[in-house]
Amino acid sequence: MALDPQVKALLEGMAENPGPRIIDLPVPDGREMYRGIAATLDLQGVAIGKVEDRNIPGPEGEIPVRIYTPVAAGSDALPVLVYYHGGGWVIGDLDTHDALCRTLANEACCKVVAVHYRLAPEHVFPAAVDDCYAALKWVEANGASIGVDATRIAVAGDSAGGNLAAVISQIAKVEKGPRIALQLLIYPVTDTDLDTGSYKANESGYFLERDGMIWFFDHYLKGADRNDFRIAPLKASSLAGLPDAYVVTAGFDPLRDEGRAYAEALKAAGVPTTHVNYDGMIHGFFNLQGVLDVGREAVKAAAKALKEGLE
Repeated sequence: MALDPQVKALLEGMAENPGPRIIDLPVPDGREMYRGIAATLDLQGVAIGKVEDRNIPGPEGEIPVRIYTPVAAGSDALPVLVYYHGGGWVIGDLDTHDALCRTLANEACCKVVAVHYRLAPEHVFPAAVDDCYAALKWVEANGASIGVDATRIAVAGDSAGGNLAAVISQIAKVEKGPRIALQLLIYPVTDTDLDTGSYKANESGYFLERDGMIWFFDHYLKGADRNDFRIAPLKASSLAGLPDAYVVTAGFDPLRDEGRAYAEALKAAGVPTTHVNYDGMIHGFFNLQGVLDVGREAVKAAAKALKEGLE
């Protein structure tokens, strides 16, 4: 397994011009740096039919959401993807994942409702989980008013957002709704074990680092039980009966092994699951479409699976 040449060039360029690490900055500065990375390395100016920012009711106040209508939308109600952004539960927002959400909406011909859940350390676990589940229920209850078919709902997220999508799928099963047709999990956090083979092999130098995950967990968990399935969905007592899954991992990602383990556990529990590992990629490559050809290809492949899962 070798690094993709474009990834190698990107990492070498970053090494030649080193700046501060996000985890070495105050949280507000880290968030600004993350927004800058997205503005530099992701696609810009992706056409979209319509974008609407609004606030919806949440358990502890309003939750900002961004609703994307694809370019090819007709007059009929569309299926909908509820998207939870990554960023370690600390640094992401609607803007850092805007290009990805636009691309998914267009490629899958669905509406996307992106959710800006409460972030740590201001709001620790389970605030993000509570907001994400509330947003999913809001989409189901208000489908007609936003032009979506509430019987065709998928959830998705990347990294920490992938964790939230997996967790919300489990909560929806326990609570008997809303019904989720597909869970799209992009290099998800599924466990709290920092000693897997992929953590050891990719501890540093590949965008996401082990020290970064420690920093994220420390901000988000604040003493919470790390065996709670709402933190580590791989530790759930049963995965049977969960929605169909499409799981993406990257070869040079500390999270690779736990993503693969979750996909294998879903399959073992009888859940129809597709697992795609991009050998030469690093964590975050879905948000690097502006510089990585494979990133663009992978997003299109995931959107195809999403479209099929919502049919």
